[in-house]
Amino acid sequence: MTSHETRVLLAGPRGFCAGVDRAIEIVELALELYGPPVYVRHEIVHNRHVVETLRGKGARFISEIAEVPDDGLVIFSAHGVSPEIRREAAVRGLRTIDATCPLVTKVHMEALRFARDGREIVLIGHRGHVEVEGTLGHAPDRMHLVETVEDAEQLSVCEPDAGRGLAVLTQTTLSVDDTRDILNVLRRRFPEIRVPAKDDICYATQNRQNAVKSIAAEAELVLVVGAPTSSNSNRLVEVARSAGARSELVEHADAIRPAWLGGVRVVGVTAGASTPETLVQGVLERLRALGCTHIEDASIVGESVSFALPAELKRDLVPESAITSRSSD
Repeated sequence: MTSHETRVLLAGPRGFCAGVDRAIEIVELALELYGPPVYVRHEIVHNRHVVETLRGKGARFISEIAEVPDDGLVIFSAHGVSPEIRREAAVRGLRTIDATCPLVTKVHMEALRFARDGREIVLIGHRGHVEVEGTLGHAPDRMHLVETVEDAEQLSVCEPDAGRGLAVLTQTTLSVDDTRDILNVLRRRFPEIRVPAKDDICYATQNRQNAVKSIAAEAELVLVVGAPTSSNSNRLVEVARSAGARSELVEHADAIRPAWLGGVRVVGVTAGASTPETLVQGVLERLRALGCTHIEDASIVGESVSFALPAELKRDLVPESAITSRSSD
């Protein structure tokens, strides 16, 4: 089949989740209400296009609280921060707005509760990821980071009745399948281990992975639009490959190589939860230019989740009807 006959399956849901939508809105509203500069600790979300757009409006992205001037306003990113970062900002008397995704905050609260109960905590996640660093900071003396099945097999804890004293948490943007494999090992080794009542991997991550599995069942090539630093985007690539498709992570349309389409009859397209739809549309335009003119909507489920804005921002918003964050639809 020639390239102009190639079909494109457009996965759904894809792109921005409610937590990302909320975080970006928080920065935009802060800039409108208080004026630039507004300081953001780390990238508000892991997408260069989003970061550069906000930087152009007056946001300044920093690595350390020490970089914020004494009269500055600092926003904590969607990935969350440790209590130590909050204390540092409070000691300096800085004005802060918390853009942490509520689903990440849920994990933080679970970590504090498990620590108060005297439990050791196993955190399944990727070392060095901003979200993981923030979660580790909520119980640094009680948390054990596990990245792989091998790590879970080798995990050593001090208590003789280890299982009774163990609880498990996960990063919110992990591969559902990989996490299940790790949890199976932990449950086998520590039958009494306590897991959260509700899955820590967020609804958007699960929905996007399920959508990729659906299109990968038919597509020979799956393009994931997202940043190399985006955990959930990288997991989508892995999920597509595990389902039997070739998969490539592309930051933008120009990254697509025409040679990838050689002999391909069906191309799947999706996007990570921090990727704006404008980048997806750019990829579709590029595919059309390469002869892929037949584009099909392959949505498997709709999303209507939205999260309220932080109280510290609501107070200064007018009119009152604007206090609810936009839907992620």
